[in-house]
Amino acid sequence: MENLCNGHLELQNIIILVSEISGVPKSDAERLTSQLIEGLENMRVTDSKKPVNVSQSSDETKGSAETQKKSDTVAIPEDFRCPISLELMRDPVIVSTGQTYERAFIQRWIDCGNRTCPKTQQKLQNLTLTPNYVLRSLILHWCEEKGIEPPTRSKNDGSYLEVGGERVAIETLVRNLSSSSLDERKSAAAEIRSLAKKSTDNRILLAGSGAIPALVKLLSSKDLKTQEHAVTSLLNLSIYDQNKELIVVAGAIVPIIQVLRKGGMEARENAAAAIFSLSLIDDNKITIGSTPGAIEALVELLQSGSPRGRKDAATALFNLCIYQANKVRAVRAGILAPLIQMLQDSSRNGAIDEALTILSVLVSHHECKTAIAKAHAIPFLIDLLRSSQARNKENAAAILLALCKKDAENLACIGRLGAQIPLTELSKTGTDRAKRKATSLLDHLSKLQVL
Repeated sequence: MENLCNGHLELQNIIILVSEISGVPKSDAERLTSQLIEGLENMRVTDSKKPVNVSQSSDETKGSAETQKKSDTVAIPEDFRCPISLELMRDPVIVSTGQTYERAFIQRWIDCGNRTCPKTQQKLQNLTLTPNYVLRSLILHWCEEKGIEPPTRSKNDGSYLEVGGERVAIETLVRNLSSSSLDERKSAAAEIRSLAKKSTDNRILLAGSGAIPALVKLLSSKDLKTQEHAVTSLLNLSIYDQNKELIVVAGAIVPIIQVLRKGGMEARENAAAAIFSLSLIDDNKITIGSTPGAIEALVELLQSGSPRGRKDAATALFNLCIYQANKVRAVRAGILAPLIQMLQDSSRNGAIDEALTILSVLVSHHECKTAIAKAHAIPFLIDLLRSSQARNKENAAAILLALCKKDAENLACIGRLGAQIPLTELSKTGTDRAKRKATSLLDHLSKLQVL
């Protein structure tokens, strides 16, 4: 009975996992679990040795009736089953934790935004899916031994070009990027944009086929749509870490900055996102920050771009400003004006949080700290202590503390503006970090009053 209960719990967890990947509502998954458990309990009173023929309609499980009957009556070794689907694997791949899954199911898991290994719950260090050729060979040998038709890999697994061995098709697309026909170039760039978004395997194969240098050339296209497809393709390719270096080596930074300055709005948004992605590599922070006009173009998008463009610019600027020299560059490029404006913008979700996050990085540099105070940020930060969300109160207090350390003038300013009351409240009701920052500020203020 205990084994049955454990089996039911495991079945429920599996169904919920598969339903999450497939986008099935949780209520439907729970209903399906109940139906399956009821069916399993009913089956216990029947002849357990009677083979059950389950009909399959999808491309992934379609096979002849004879093959289906054989596979139904043969116990599949546990190591040959995908931990997600529990089906015999056709295209086993290994993730960074060392676990093996069916490519289609783990790719869908990743595409849903999950970044943990479904079986171990460990964080995936990267999203590379490495074909498990040894296991696939063992599965094929086992199928031959048991007289079962070997499972075939579907073209709908999310990376059909690689799975189907269609390297020639990708190479043709890459050649078309350099076609004399604008329509062919545009069409190829659009197709590569889509392929690079779908899977890590496609990103690897596209880069290996020479797509990156060809796409970099298209960044200078006078056709804005071709330019947009090219910069977005590079953004999607850069998701795979090893491609980041290839993109920079191909000379992409300067033309991406040109797109950021003069492209269409969607192209500018994706150019900013590409800069963020590339800047995740520390050396690239230096390269991008020292490129003339790079930070200025991001600041301009932060100030006057679309809502999504401003968000992409803020994310890129935050990441670049982790590098010390880029903090000064950003301040000199005029970043403080839009940041102060964002502190007052309660209409756009996340604007205040983004501004505080960037300011918290900038304030650690002495020149930037002085500039923030001169930009009259202190009154707005104190206002956030009174009326903002808990996270924003915490960050505002942290920035105020940094501004006031070894600076009696700034400390006197927050005293004159009545910061004691919201700080006292925050020291009692805020997050642990907020309490520490507020308490420290209050201590500084009390010492100033004694003096």
